[in-house]
Amino acid sequence: MLLSEFRLKGKEPIYKQIKNEIIRMIEEGFLIEGSKLPSTREVSELLKISRNSCIHAYELLEDKEYIQIVKGKGAFVSHKFKKKGSKWQVDWNEKISDFGKTAVDLDIVKNEAVTAKNMISFKSIAPDEKLFDLEEIKRNFLSSVSLHGEKLFNYGYAKGYKPLIDYLKIYMENKGVNLKEKDLLITNGFTEAFDIILSSLTTKGDAVICENPTHNTAIKLMKLHDLNIIGVDMEQGVINTLKLKEKLENNEVKLIYLIPSYHNPTGVVMPANMRKEIYELCNAYNVPIIEDGFNEELLYSSSHVSSIAALAGEDNSVIYAGSFSKILFPGIRVGWIVADRKLIDVLESIKRSRNIHNSVLDQAFLYEYLKNGDFEIYLKKARKYYRDKYKFAVKCAEKYLSCCKVYGDGGLHIFLELPHIYARRLLDEAMKNNVIFMPGDIFYVDDIKKDTFRLGFSRLEYNDIEKGFKIIEECIKKLQK
Repeated sequence: MLLSEFRLKGKEPIYKQIKNEIIRMIEEGFLIEGSKLPSTREVSELLKISRNSCIHAYELLEDKEYIQIVKGKGAFVSHKFKKKGSKWQVDWNEKISDFGKTAVDLDIVKNEAVTAKNMISFKSIAPDEKLFDLEEIKRNFLSSVSLHGEKLFNYGYAKGYKPLIDYLKIYMENKGVNLKEKDLLITNGFTEAFDIILSSLTTKGDAVICENPTHNTAIKLMKLHDLNIIGVDMEQGVINTLKLKEKLENNEVKLIYLIPSYHNPTGVVMPANMRKEIYELCNAYNVPIIEDGFNEELLYSSSHVSSIAALAGEDNSVIYAGSFSKILFPGIRVGWIVADRKLIDVLESIKRSRNIHNSVLDQAFLYEYLKNGDFEIYLKKARKYYRDKYKFAVKCAEKYLSCCKVYGDGGLHIFLELPHIYARRLLDEAMKNNVIFMPGDIFYVDDIKKDTFRLGFSRLEYNDIEKGFKIIEECIKKLQK
């Protein structure tokens, strides 16, 4: 309590000592503007002095405009603190670690072109929020709070919300994944999942193989972990298995990271026979696989190709990282890892050391949404919505960008290869005409492929998709002159 350590001394009047002590505390910043002072009764009882002395001290403080007395509410500090003496300015640039500097350098939000107002933006591959049914969301949110009450607002478990874990285990089994001697950990989306996997299994300088191009966030995290990233070139949008075998033979590889379904950025779905071939190759060289289940739910026709995790059967050699973020509620940041039980135990401890656990409220809400069957209804609607947009985007590419090679089997984007044109020059020209997209070089581990770009269409209206493609066509023609 204020003045609890204050001791009266000498023959100076008590009211002056109280007044001077409070002035000192205000001027030295211990009492900030707006702080409420204890009542005169509380001060008199604490210091065992006459209340009149306290009242007189407060009146003098108000006269000097240090405090303001509000009738019926109390006394409040009205003086703004101004630090005296020389200014202490730390040069934080000198203190930033290599990790921090690398994180800034690799931050595409800060380093890539920014979407201006009224631009047609092909940058995003986030879901279209217009598909979210707010009434369903409200109902499931209120249901989760009603059923589980105050428990949702207390600490949870690093491993995750058990009902959601149990639901996702069944979900993965329905996708053909054998969970014998395996377990599941809830994560803060794919980013945390991949980060804690790398933290648990790699050390500086370890070699990790990935497709080239691949997910920019994965490249960023591998670079932040200071790993030796070995990119394997792709042909027709999928990894070249002969080159993969060569890399496995000539390097001591710790892990391989793959995106078999609706690959980011190529949008291509890896054929079933190739998944099997890659699995057997990695088995031969004893290199565990990290499988990114990116956009796996967005199958546009027939049944989905089995994940590599499903092909592994009872083997424990595949770490599967799943998420609904690209189709459902990315704002709640819920993902998961399915892996060997002993590995999950380690990953759980790493997660607990980083952020204790995911939001219990978010997990409970997602569980209610999934359990009630709303996800299946939403997914059916979303598949048609994005399939139609995908087909329209491909049609526009054929019509306006016929000079480009187009990759993509579905999902929320297509990937294009230009005819001997630097994609960033095209981006500069397009931005002059209020169109922006993601240049392809950010998806390559070696930055050498300069003639590709990704067009995300998930959040755009049909007329803007076509208008944007027309503008890009005009810019290409201008650069070809």
